[in-house]
Amino acid sequence: MSDIIHLLPDAIANQIAAGEVVQRPASVVKELMENAVDAGATEITLIVKDAGKALVQVVDNGNGMSETDARMSFERHATSKIRKSEDLFLIKTMGFRGEALASIAAVAQVEMKTRLAEDEIGTSIIIEGFQFKGQQNISCKQGTTMIVRNLFFNVPARRNFLKSNPVELRHIMDEFHRIAMANAHITFNFFQNDLEVYNLKEGKLSQRIVGLFGKNYREQLVPCNESWEDVSMQGYIGKADFVKKSRGEQFFFVNNRFIKSNYLNHSVVGAYEGLIPEGTFPFFVLFITIDPKRIDVNVHPTKTEIKFDDERSVYSLIKTSVRKALGTFNITPALDFGTDTNFRMHTTTTRPSSSVGLNTSERDYAQFKHTERDTSNLKNWEQIYAGALENETIEAEVKREEAAKGNPLSLTFESAINKMDNELAQQSEGNTPNIFQFHLSYLVTPVKSGLMVIDQQSAHERIYFERYLKMLENNSGSSQQLLFPETLELNPSDFSIVKELENEFGGVGFSFEYFGENAIVINGVPSLIKVDSGKKIFTGVLEDYKKNYLEYKNSSLENLARSMATNSGIKRGKKLTTEEMKSIIDQLFACKNPNYSPNGRLIYYILALDKIEDIFNIKS
Repeated sequence: MSDIIHLLPDAIANQIAAGEVVQRPASVVKELMENAVDAGATEITLIVKDAGKALVQVVDNGNGMSETDARMSFERHATSKIRKSEDLFLIKTMGFRGEALASIAAVAQVEMKTRLAEDEIGTSIIIEGFQFKGQQNISCKQGTTMIVRNLFFNVPARRNFLKSNPVELRHIMDEFHRIAMANAHITFNFFQNDLEVYNLKEGKLSQRIVGLFGKNYREQLVPCNESWEDVSMQGYIGKADFVKKSRGEQFFFVNNRFIKSNYLNHSVVGAYEGLIPEGTFPFFVLFITIDPKRIDVNVHPTKTEIKFDDERSVYSLIKTSVRKALGTFNITPALDFGTDTNFRMHTTTTRPSSSVGLNTSERDYAQFKHTERDTSNLKNWEQIYAGALENETIEAEVKREEAAKGNPLSLTFESAINKMDNELAQQSEGNTPNIFQFHLSYLVTPVKSGLMVIDQQSAHERIYFERYLKMLENNSGSSQQLLFPETLELNPSDFSIVKELENEFGGVGFSFEYFGENAIVINGVPSLIKVDSGKKIFTGVLEDYKKNYLEYKNSSLENLARSMATNSGIKRGKKLTTEEMKSIIDQLFACKNPNYSPNGRLIYYILALDKIEDIFNIKS
């Protein structure tokens, strides 16, 4: 039998490696920008066209490379950062494995221009699909310019798997945010299709956050700085009032390297326990500095996952620091431990001398008489028994009327069972069924097989979801114009989503125009919502759209319809009239899928009659 094992050609091996390192245009952006940071650049410019599919260009003013280094940088596992095995545990730079340029060159048309500061001329290298096309001396500025054209031009199957331009652009923006935030001392510029998206000057971390996410972040940043024996943490957390429904704006950096860690994220969210609603997420940008020997960064091809030698300790330290920051800046409720709340004197202005002339024991007891709490509780009890007191008054009047007429007094109390029988009879005759609201959250109505309980919020979301989806499919949404248009400022990432969904927003009834760099003016809102809540709902829809995209991966139409339904539908806790309750039930069972809400929650449940009989031990 002949030998069957052989070495792969370099071109195929590099394409395989590219499958791990280069997954989409954002991967190219990440690798090239990290190389520019490692090169000591103080100014980095990112230029993309067609969301990176046609062009990704990174220009830096870093150290540059010699003619030999420029050629060697495209070889696999060629690196300037690793000399011996011990160096793997002392990594302080972004890239170190020497796979990025080789992988990119295997699936794109790449051109490099680079020059050292002490050289008069630079070097240009052109590689297409890992085939060397030429190298020559050129005149260029100090630093390096990397030009990547037609990504996956020689791997059509990979190119077909890329998402739409807006989706790919959002991934590029995510990578840009992470690198720009980790290097506030560097000036960054970002151009998309020849339009400037970001122009970030060097400065403080707080200035970089505001530059990336918008001016409204100035008032929500809370400093969080703490140091321990061999670990330190610096950064900012957001106030509890500014939480969002998506996790998008949560950043952890370890030794200036962005990482993803659900475990550490949980430590921060745990520190907000009791301060934020369930299902919402706070903003934070936290930098952890730790001895490189205590972490392993080489556990994932994209280097976004790392391992700590003692992850539990880091978890506890982060949670404690965030809680301390929230407490220090009066974000959490505080207790006055200097006052004995059990024996605090209650002063009143209406009776200043009420305790004058009392002996000592009486004065001590006087503080507990007629306090504000007593008055409040008395009012609450009166409200609870208001109906009963009213009935007693009516009953007394009936007694007086009967006595005046000389009729014997007789009172008849109707049985609740008889009343229910009458209502069931009316329902069976086709009249309006008996409906009542329970805890301002559930609609309860008798049905033939038992008792139906409907979640009013989920039901209304299902009704609105199907209605908005139909509007989007037919582009038939009606709009009500605002007497006073509202201006909404957005960060560049959200602004790109709004531009992507311009037609869809118009399809449900929103009317707006662009105003300035990253702002819109809302002129009209959908006819299904209140006029004065248009701006709030628009912002909520945008947040839910981002969250739904990450969780459900649905089409933009279905995603937007779900977001609109969630934000404009009625909520639990809203009191409804009988007509409104009946309308919701009628519209719900006219839907295509009345069983589940757009988010997959059960809408109604029928408590079967036989189960009710079992509860009361009734045998049929």
